[in-house]
Amino acid sequence: MTTFRIALEELLRKTGVDDFDFLREGLRVLAQGLMELEVSQRIGADRYERSTYRNGYRERQWDTRVGTIDLQIPKLRKGSYMPSFLEPRRRAEKALVAVVLEAYVNGVSTRKVDDLVQALGMTGVSKSQVSRLCAELDEVVQAFRNRPLESRYPYVWLDAKYVKVRENGRVCTMALVVAVGVREDGDREVLGLDVGPSEDGAFWTAFLRQLVTRGLKGVLLAISDSHVGLQEAIRTVLSGASWQRCRVHFMRNLLGYVPKHWQSMVAAAVRTIFAQPDQQAARRQLAVVADNLRPQFPRAAQLLEEAEDDILAYMAFPTEHWRQLHSTNPLERLNREIGRRTDVVGIFPNREAFIRLAGAVLIEQQDEWTAAPRRYFSQASMAKLYTSNQSVSGTDFLALSAD
Repeated sequence: MTTFRIALEELLRKTGVDDFDFLREGLRVLAQGLMELEVSQRIGADRYERSTYRNGYRERQWDTRVGTIDLQIPKLRKGSYMPSFLEPRRRAEKALVAVVLEAYVNGVSTRKVDDLVQALGMTGVSKSQVSRLCAELDEVVQAFRNRPLESRYPYVWLDAKYVKVRENGRVCTMALVVAVGVREDGDREVLGLDVGPSEDGAFWTAFLRQLVTRGLKGVLLAISDSHVGLQEAIRTVLSGASWQRCRVHFMRNLLGYVPKHWQSMVAAAVRTIFAQPDQQAARRQLAVVADNLRPQFPRAAQLLEEAEDDILAYMAFPTEHWRQLHSTNPLERLNREIGRRTDVVGIFPNREAFIRLAGAVLIEQQDEWTAAPRRYFSQASMAKLYTSNQSVSGTDFLALSAD
């Protein structure tokens, strides 16, 4: 409290009441004091007390009605802190409201959307108001989608999510494709998103080429499910990169060839492959498991042998990364967050509305990753990736790791 009072006295001494910046500076001081109070209450120690919980500050700009304010947000050594007044998911919620209103004012909404509009008391909104709100969000989302990619991204996850969209007077299912990468410094980044009528090879190829045009480079491993069009796009556009078939999706496919009462036993046997300490041992164990399965489940054994290179590709990389590399689970969690918003809408009024909402959710997720106190992969483990050769390609990396 004493520190906050000193800051206010300093503000009054330096700035006159007629100064245009007085209100903005006053809001900055108030916000800074509020953050210090929140953090102190959380860790049980004030700013200048000896503490092992604080870890400096990170800068962030706060757009307010009195202008942009530069904040110094306290960082914690354990966990993360986001000021309560910043509303970290405000943009995503605004996008959701925009989609609902757009569907409503254009007369293409479902009963679910109509009921939601009534409950929120938004029936008096005009088309011009909705257009302005959508234009504001579109500008932000398009800037995010078209920004340059300036790092190397050794790991890239790719996945698709399906949603119903109205187009040309009918309701059709469209695919939202999303790419997430890990930069060479170990931080995660949402690389891009797009919406198309189907998850075919041409669409995936165009999407990946657009990422490359924006600067995507240095990809050593691409992780996805076994969609044929996506595999071909990876081979065509990300030349030299290895492909990791999502282990979770593979296990579901494999168990589809096994009677239900045997599935637990077969799954346990297959998991012993992934429990091996290195890729060579995993290949030997895979051969043993396939031989054991072949008499009773020949098709499952054949699928296991055919997928050997694809499901064990992640083992050619640092062991510290294996848990995140063997499947698309990191992207599945992101898709569930998008689904939590899209389920509210049900049927989108057009393709642009779908992109607007998904883009806003991904921007907010990127903000949270940026503010996270720890990197996704440590810098020490990422350094192992480039120890042999700073310009190594995906194919060369696998050859080096096998030597």
